[in-house]
Amino acid sequence: MTQGIHASAIGTTAIGAERIGVERMSVERISAEPIAAGKIGTERISARPIVTLPTIPAALPAIPDVMRAAVYRGVNDVRVETVPVPLDSDGEIGCGEVLVRIDTCGICGTDLKKIHSGSHSAPRIFGHEMAGTIAMVGASVTGFGIGDRVMAYHHIPCGECYYCRKRTFAQCETYKKVGCTAGFAPAGGGFAEYIRVMDWIVGREGKTAGLIKIPDDIPFEQASFIEPVNTCYKAVRLLGLQADETVLVIGQGPIGILLAALARRTGATVLTSDLYAERHAIAAGFGLDRPLDARGDVVAAAKAATDGRGADVALVAVGADALIRTAMDAIRPGGRVMLFAATQHGEAGFDPAAVCMDEKTLMGSYSSSFAINDEVSRLVFEGYRDGSFDLTRLISHCFPLEDAVAAIDLASHPQAGSMKIAIKPQG
Repeated sequence: MTQGIHASAIGTTAIGAERIGVERMSVERISAEPIAAGKIGTERISARPIVTLPTIPAALPAIPDVMRAAVYRGVNDVRVETVPVPLDSDGEIGCGEVLVRIDTCGICGTDLKKIHSGSHSAPRIFGHEMAGTIAMVGASVTGFGIGDRVMAYHHIPCGECYYCRKRTFAQCETYKKVGCTAGFAPAGGGFAEYIRVMDWIVGREGKTAGLIKIPDDIPFEQASFIEPVNTCYKAVRLLGLQADETVLVIGQGPIGILLAALARRTGATVLTSDLYAERHAIAAGFGLDRPLDARGDVVAAAKAATDGRGADVALVAVGADALIRTAMDAIRPGGRVMLFAATQHGEAGFDPAAVCMDEKTLMGSYSSSFAINDEVSRLVFEGYRDGSFDLTRLISHCFPLEDAVAAIDLASHPQAGSMKIAIKPQG
């Protein structure tokens, strides 16, 4: 049987869907190299850029026994299936837990890497940039009720271990556990109609942890960016940028634009590099007006913009190991390189003398920081209200859940006109 992503139904009725072969779904395609756009033409995409204003239903629909979900079944194999709603056998959820009806879930590059690399066992339901409405509340939950609009982080640390005391939360064993599921092994679950949020994510003893209320005037689409904004803000804070510094951000996909926009807020001068003029045009809407053409000599351009020194900081927002050398060459002696998208194990070459003799620093940042949850929420909410950080502008396509396979295909094969791809399980 030909490998590929296809859709089928578990039950009495099969749902036909196009298979997507392995040759069209590879990790290498998620890189800074030129990417052919012919794999899926825009005329075949039924999605359209949609940002809905928030609405609060008079009453939530009754919780069904089953739901639709995009289920990962193996490498490059995702199927839209009918699965049980993630409840206990008695139709309830556990103490301290909540059930959330998903409205919006963005597709993250890490979701794609898991699908393409087979790094996680199957079956699973991925998706973690999610926002929706609480449909059920378990015993002992305080501060939340049915009908509350929320987003959920899928990782929250214990707050007590050695790594938490050192504030490297992503290395905490509790943090590494996924606290949201749509069934099967917990994997976020946002590519489904409902998710179950575990008690340590909801919060204990009256303290909220990773379940964040969304104000009524904030669209779910904007709120779905809270988790990725946290990861980017964490990286920018680690750099300790100063107003007289120049930052080069390599890659201007949604994450690259977030990193660049947040870096600009520190007062630093920000250079952005990408292959697509269309992405630079979107970045310009966030005040990023120093574009570099990635088809040219980015190192020379960075030095030309800094009196020959090189940038003080280079942020690598693309998971391509070859760009590490580019970033190291583009920074000045004593500068810093931040790896943000290097989440796949491999080997990369760079000059070790650049670290020793030129005193350049190579560093990394991974996932979110619990310590800045509140600050990030305020930034996302207030940025939407005053227009300075309206992230709904980064969403180029919204797909219904039934078309999740096509959504994943488009996200895996970026085009000049595609940015953040979102799935809307409720249609």
